[in-house]
Amino acid sequence: MTYFSGMSATAPSIAEVAALVGNPARANMLTALLDGRALTAGELAHAAGVSPQTTSGHLAKLAEARLLLLSKQGRHAYYRLASPLIGRMLEGIMAVAADGPPRYRPRSRGDEALRTARTCYDHLAGRLGVALADTLSARGQVEMGEDGGEVTEDGAAFLTDFGLPITDLRNGRRTFCRPCLDWSERRPHLAGALGAALTDRLFTLGWIMRQRDTRAVLISAKGRAGLKAAFGIELGADGA
Repeated sequence: MTYFSGMSATAPSIAEVAALVGNPARANMLTALLDGRALTAGELAHAAGVSPQTTSGHLAKLAEARLLLLSKQGRHAYYRLASPLIGRMLEGIMAVAADGPPRYRPRSRGDEALRTARTCYDHLAGRLGVALADTLSARGQVEMGEDGGEVTEDGAAFLTDFGLPITDLRNGRRTFCRPCLDWSERRPHLAGALGAALTDRLFTLGWIMRQRDTRAVLISAKGRAGLKAAFGIELGADGA
């Protein structure tokens, strides 16, 4: 009987990636970058709660494994997730962890803010993200499957009126529309080029706003009114 000792030398190593992501400091750094923005080594050191020297070693390993990209502007160096694929991987791990054995961890106001509305790389997640996907699906404006989605004719007209360049999004290189499993709601929110464009539009309108040192986004009073009028979504200041 022949036994296989492991994967080939050229195959991607799950164990290697898992070891990189599994380190608590590196996991905190990667999570801090899940909103799609680029951060400095100092900002990532603060997020991870480790020294600048330790941070440097962690960042070098993540960049070498192509989990992070490094860009320089003048004297400053910025790190960001290498691609949306890395963001999906991290959200998937969080979804698996949420379905694992129950662990006692008192909820904080920060936890509730993340569950209400947050960025998942470059699109919206949490109650708001899922509510947007549910509304568009219930109206027959977006048809979602397990592996992808499509905007109907009625949906294209509505989203174009809302300010989204649907034709350009469809013709882009990126996946146009796909579901993304929400780790806190356990249901899909809207991802892909469409999800990112919708999120950008809500930021531009001032309906949602970023908060410092967190992926949670704040829904403004203007946003609560706009979301109710345009999508029939009612989320109060407490996210309920």
